Amino acid sequence: MGFSGRFNGLALVASSALMLNGCVGGGGRSELPPAAFVATQEQPGEEYVIGPLDQLNIFVWRNPELSAKVQVRPDGRITTPLISDMPAVGKTPAMLADDMKIALGEYIKDPIVSVIVENFSGTFSQQVRIVGATEKPASIPYRANMTLLDAMISVGGLSEYAAGNRAKLVRYNRSTGKQVEYNIKLSSLLKNGDSSANVRLEPGDVIIIPESMF
Repeated sequence: MGFSGRFNGLALVASSALMLNGCVGGGGRSELPPAAFVATQEQPGEEYVIGPLDQLNIFVWRNPELSAKVQVRPDGRITTPLISDMPAVGKTPAMLADDMKIALGEYIKDPIVSVIVENFSGTFSQQVRIVGATEKPASIPYRANMTLLDAMISVGGLSEYAAGNRAKLVRYNRSTGKQVEYNIKLSSLLKNGDSSANVRLEPGDVIIIPESMF
């Protein structure tokens, strides 16, 4: 085999290797399975965890003077009649109610306490954050069965200069303790109605939308 033949053979091997690496690496990102526009079966979400700035309705049965509507302070605590600086962030409503029963038990016998979350902000781990080239970047509370389409409607869609099909979704994998990046195609979803581009979201997801270079 002459030099030309050997060179062509090496070039073919190198080209094949590059193609294979591209398929395996995928730019360091994975693909998510598509989700239906409307959930075929509604499922309850993860038990809600109270976050800063949540609005809570604290009800103490037969003790209206001890009941109150309060907002969780930025430091994660609340103050109600007879109770000051009660930690609330990171607890479920049931957990906070149990803690308040113990605290109020020093003043009244066998208090019955209910905690209702009226306006939700949630912890960062329960929010979906959308940043970059969108009409109004925001953190929105996650709700059960939320999809990419739901999140984009909440922020008003893409901005004029968004490179929607180069967007990525960053998700924390609790089992490995690492962040994973996924390719998402927002332009295909929002402009072309491509249902395969709609994906299911999870609490804590971050959607990053770059701007077009031109």
